[in-house]
Amino acid sequence: MRRGVLLLATAFTLAACGEKPAEKKGAPATLITTTQAKVAPLEISERTLGTLTAVKDPAIAAEVAGKVVKMLARSGQSVKKGQLLAQIDATDTEYQAASDRGEIARLEALLVQQDRMVARQTELLQKNFISKNALDDVTAQRDAMKNQLASARAKAGLSRNNVGKTRVVAPFDGIIEVQIASTGDYIKLGDPLFRFVANDRLRADLPFPESAAPRLKAGMPVRLTTPLAPGETIEAVIEDIRPTVGEGNRAVLAIARLDNPGPLKGGASVDAAVITGRKDKAVLVPEQSVVLRPAGKVVYLIADGKAKQQVVEVGGKQGGQIEITQGLQGGETLALDGAGFLSDGAAVNIKETAKTTPAAKPEAKPQ
Repeated sequence: MRRGVLLLATAFTLAACGEKPAEKKGAPATLITTTQAKVAPLEISERTLGTLTAVKDPAIAAEVAGKVVKMLARSGQSVKKGQLLAQIDATDTEYQAASDRGEIARLEALLVQQDRMVARQTELLQKNFISKNALDDVTAQRDAMKNQLASARAKAGLSRNNVGKTRVVAPFDGIIEVQIASTGDYIKLGDPLFRFVANDRLRADLPFPESAAPRLKAGMPVRLTTPLAPGETIEAVIEDIRPTVGEGNRAVLAIARLDNPGPLKGGASVDAAVITGRKDKAVLVPEQSVVLRPAGKVVYLIADGKAKQQVVEVGGKQGGQIEITQGLQGGETLALDGAGFLSDGAAVNIKETAKTTPAAKPEAKPQ
């Protein structure tokens, strides 16, 4: 009996050993879209984040000392050139101007009298009633009086100007950025009353790393974009490059000046691209086609339902496209959407081929 059980168990074991193991199913194909590497012109640019600054942003200061009796402008207010912003007490300056006018009248009367004295002495000299020294004395006194009158008139001119300076007016159209003084403040000569700004002309300060300095030159075009003007590209030109490197950030500062198209304001940030060169033929692919792998930056070539990893080197960017400097020749079919989920040799299922802009044809050379 026991022998029969052993024989039966052995038979079951042999039967089990003869069965084939279940085959593993392959991994599902990754759904992707494709694109083509194209050959097109490419602008070579240096990019940075900069800041806009108003070219005209003076501090309006007191040109005469005195008490502020009226404050007619406030922070944030738009004003026109010549508009009255503040009034400083003009009492003292008006008194000084009146005193100077009186001094001029006194000296003019004395000069008339001295001219008569010179004329009389001249007649007496001609009749030999006096010596020439006597005539020289009165003539010298008359000349000195003329100089005193000229000095008094100049002083009176300053007094008149000071009376006018008690009216603080806007130097040009702009906006009161900050009101510093208030009614009742005593202002000394040179004390600021307002911080004034005009945004019609702006300066873009663009810092670049030291390594970019040899590639930057005055006169290069620059394209600016800013959140203040979404979707708008502003053209400008590099006018100056600071001759020194910043001590704090070790940056080279390029400066572009531009007319405000309307919405820009001083202090705003700008994305800047300085155009340093151009390639007539560059291999371009969408930025999302390039993914990072242990081997470096790669694209996936698509052929026969498979993805093949291709290591590439990249260059500049332009309008969502990135230049491939090594690894592609142009015309290859690449994975686009879904490229980040692929690996070398992975099966793919192409959903749709993305539309690409045809490569720019070179212009025919004149015969």
